[in-house]
Amino acid sequence: MDDQRDSAITSLFKGAVPLQERTCSLSEQYRNAKPFPHVVIDNAFSPQILHSLIQEISAMSADEWVSVDKDTRERTLRMHTPWIMGPAGNDFLKMIHSAAFLQLLGKITGISHLLPDPYLLGGGYALMQAGDYFHVHADRSSAYDTGLMRRLAMIVFLNEFWLPQFGGELELWNDKATRCEASFEPVFNRAVIFEVKFPNYHGVPRKICCPDGMKRKSMQIYFHTVAPEGSIKAHTTVFAPRTHGTNRIGVRGMIKEIAPPFLVKWMRRRKHA
Repeated sequence: MDDQRDSAITSLFKGAVPLQERTCSLSEQYRNAKPFPHVVIDNAFSPQILHSLIQEISAMSADEWVSVDKDTRERTLRMHTPWIMGPAGNDFLKMIHSAAFLQLLGKITGISHLLPDPYLLGGGYALMQAGDYFHVHADRSSAYDTGLMRRLAMIVFLNEFWLPQFGGELELWNDKATRCEASFEPVFNRAVIFEVKFPNYHGVPRKICCPDGMKRKSMQIYFHTVAPEGSIKAHTTVFAPRTHGTNRIGVRGMIKEIAPPFLVKWMRRRKHA
């Protein structure tokens, strides 16, 4: 039965997801990875598929993005709503939300009965530009509305011609959030799959230094399982303590956190005046 299933997966994704022949090796990498289970897969998808995603992102208008800049811990751009995703994005989602792809992820991670996230809660297209960052944090433990348990995150990077000096590395930190133990450049066709669990700290804490007009592009997807009653304590995003690593807060940042929103906006206008 397993051989028949693997053959079906290979047939379905032939030319689109060249992972099937590497599942044993990828599974070993995932299990043994430090500081927590993860695997980095280069050339995970067909370049043609990812190029279509890049073209779709480039065609999106400014009002289709939301700037996440509510405090000093995150400054990114997120897709306004999943309903604006075009044909390329929807085709990609159909593929990775399929039963065959979920089986493939299960073989790599050892997590059975994975469920997709068709509502893209916390997922979808994401952009970061010069000066943006996302401090060290652990992802929320459950889906926003369904109550399903988040188990895996997958980030697919869509950055052609990305140079090391631009920064933007995804960093994985130890369970005390005191030290970065792994980092990965966001280069084109690199997929990072990691376990969603507290305290699996990660982030992009150093401000990006790419040229003006260039953006760090990615597709972010979560995968879930049913949560047995009482099995998890639901929590939102948990940022690392302010005293740790690059997540420290200075005097200006402290003022921004305690000041009313109208005062923060006034300070920004003064800065750029």
